[in-house]
Amino acid sequence: MPLHWDAWDAFPLLRWQGPDGIVVAFSGRQGGVSTGPYAALNLGLLTDDDRDAVRENRRRLCAAVGADPARTAQNHQVHGALVREAAPLPGGFLDPEGELPPADALVTREADLALVALAADCVPIVVAALDGSAVAVVHAGWRGLVAGVVEAAVAAIDGPCAAAVGPCAGPLAYAVGDDVAGPLRERFGAEAAHGGTADLPHCAGRALLAAGLAPDAIDIAGICTITDAEGFFSHRRDGGVTGRQGVIAYRAGDA
Repeated sequence: MPLHWDAWDAFPLLRWQGPDGIVVAFSGRQGGVSTGPYAALNLGLLTDDDRDAVRENRRRLCAAVGADPARTAQNHQVHGALVREAAPLPGGFLDPEGELPPADALVTREADLALVALAADCVPIVVAALDGSAVAVVHAGWRGLVAGVVEAAVAAIDGPCAAAVGPCAGPLAYAVGDDVAGPLRERFGAEAAHGGTADLPHCAGRALLAAGLAPDAIDIAGICTITDAEGFFSHRRDGGVTGRQGVIAYRAGDA
């Protein structure tokens, strides 16, 4: 179930060939209309980017994957382990109304309800039932990984799963102190952090294995958001003044 780059209307998306009926795409920063530090496909409405530009970027992403912007779900991400049953955003993905509920994972069995998680170094993950009956998206920073957000998302699917781990801060560039390295090593072993850096993809993979996934059911992009300035936003690299890429996933309805 490999990850592969696909082009839609001149901008690249990292697509996952997962279980039948599950549509997944990880976005980068190319192909949008935002400018400056948010160039170009910034999806983050809570950044200081122009709101109309972000709306257009979100519209483009939905069009690229065949999702209805009015039927999307999103969390207020808080670096925890809470999984929420998805419900459509009031106002939709383009003009969300009110405050987003706090959680770091979404799960649904509804058809054509698109789940979105945003990131700019944290780990975006999709977990899908092998029979295509359910899908979850996860936003996993180091705190969420330690807290067990990945295992919680797999448990919410409640059956055999496959997963894709998207672009995130990589093991050669994600410098951390003992306050981060210690909890990661305790939770995921010595390879989780060594030499002053942390390996978030390794930690995500270990969490998925611990949750019961088979090794051949896990696809890891292995792309570093910190070092690929042309392809991805990075909170760490850009000192916090940057955009957000994301993952979008849904169960396609019957044709």
